[in-house]
Amino acid sequence: MSHFLPETDPVLTAARGLALTHSGMIEVNASPLYLRARDADPARTVALVSGGGSGHEPLHTGLLGRGGLDAVCPGEVFASPHNRQIYEASAAAAKSGGVLHIVKNYTGDVINFQIAAERLRHDGIPVATVLVDDDLATDSADAATGRRGTAATVVVEKLLGAAADQGATLEELADLGRRVVARSRSIAVAARAQTSPTTLNPAFTLDEGTLDYGVGIHGERGTRTIARPAVGDLVRRMTDDLLDALPDGPGEVLALVNGLGATTELELNAIGVLLHDELTARGIRPVLTVPGTFTAALDMAGFSLTLTRLEDGWADLWLAPTRTPLVLPRPSLAPEPATPAAQEPADSPVRTPGSSGDRTLLDRYALTVTQVRDNLTKLDQLVGDGDFGDNLAGGVRRAVKRADERGLDGTTALAEAFLNDVGGTSGPLFGLLFQQLATAVRADGSAPSVDALARAAEAGHAAIHRVGGAVPGDCTLVDALAPAAESLAAAAGNPDADAPLTEAAQAAIRGALGTASLRPRRGRASYVGDHALGVPDPGALAVALLFMALADIHEPATAPRLPAPGHITVLP
Repeated sequence: MSHFLPETDPVLTAARGLALTHSGMIEVNASPLYLRARDADPARTVALVSGGGSGHEPLHTGLLGRGGLDAVCPGEVFASPHNRQIYEASAAAAKSGGVLHIVKNYTGDVINFQIAAERLRHDGIPVATVLVDDDLATDSADAATGRRGTAATVVVEKLLGAAADQGATLEELADLGRRVVARSRSIAVAARAQTSPTTLNPAFTLDEGTLDYGVGIHGERGTRTIARPAVGDLVRRMTDDLLDALPDGPGEVLALVNGLGATTELELNAIGVLLHDELTARGIRPVLTVPGTFTAALDMAGFSLTLTRLEDGWADLWLAPTRTPLVLPRPSLAPEPATPAAQEPADSPVRTPGSSGDRTLLDRYALTVTQVRDNLTKLDQLVGDGDFGDNLAGGVRRAVKRADERGLDGTTALAEAFLNDVGGTSGPLFGLLFQQLATAVRADGSAPSVDALARAAEAGHAAIHRVGGAVPGDCTLVDALAPAAESLAAAAGNPDADAPLTEAAQAAIRGALGTASLRPRRGRASYVGDHALGVPDPGALAVALLFMALADIHEPATAPRLPAPGHITVLP
């Protein structure tokens, strides 16, 4: 079960919670259920009323108040409100100039709002309707119902709310709303369906590596399933489809990037930049680029893009102040230019043919890390935040790039990359280890002396201890590094030592695998307590893989004694 909704009256309870949080702004009528703004702008002569199935929050209720809606009628999850809710909410909110209904184009919503409108007219209350039908995926001449109403509803409600506060009449608001709808289109994609509150299972399943293209906000399947492209390619495709469908007009748009419930702000902000760049590359000016979750589909993992081709004054309506639960982003009309990427220092060495130091260790370690990245990530998901595999692989890629561009030997490139470019906890700590190993690894690729490696491993161990305080038994990378350093130190004092690098790698492997029986005392794994038992520390495994690479390069006759990298990085 992934929902935490009350078993009885979940929508009413949530409405009460919103009113409790915004007690000076919102009041709740329990039977029939509707929410009403308590503090309308005195210049407003027409009430704006909207609503629809719950599960799309902050849609509708988030825009309740000054600069937004006067009343909202929430239905049950993904179900239209009853006409009685709409009728009584509209009657309670009606102003001297009447009521405007803002309705998403779904059959249940349309019918119930139409019945409520008939009842209001019978009572002598002027009423008009704006029907939002922006969904590009359902734009088919064969469908009598027409396009669905989706995230462009936010744009309609915001612009009409600002216009209503400026004293616009019912006819003016209805005309404005219809023009905004006509100049707006949306398209949505999903990588995972929402969880059904009834069955507690995903509403549908997708194969790994696929997306549903053209999903609806009630969790409807997309019009087609596609192989999952890179995000930039996906945004490009969605942008092309939207621009093909938009009516011609001035080259200025409002671009709305909307999360469907489980998509993070980090992702939405990045998608906003990709969309902005796609539009500007086509000579279209995104006057407003607005990322956020505005029209959710419960916990669906996906996003939608909405483009509204702007008319004069519409950007100002978007930027008009509001007093609503949802604080809409108000980007500048003249966005700041992007900060140019940092340049390499002028005195950075330039690589010339034949000037590169040996990079055998870097290349071997890069190959190993690539092979086991997913394994390390899965282990880190059990004991940490799941970023270790990608962090390690990303650092190695940066090291390869440095070696390519600047002619560095592989170990120095690893040290620079992990110290300067890799974040997180473990990245810089690995940088300290690579920095010490670089003093022992020979530029010509010949085998390093055992004495030099022993000193380097011990120096790396000491530096990591000084910085992080970890000691053997804490369930960290030190649990692999310390025994490897001890094994090398013992071999350095023994001229008859056989295969010292292989033995050091074996010691590191034993130490790394032994962390599965330790209760972590440092690092992120320490936060999960006994849940980490049985899971070897990914950082310790990465240290063991490094010593395995050294042994594989310089002791090929004995290295086959070592297990395969994939074997030690899977959960026992």
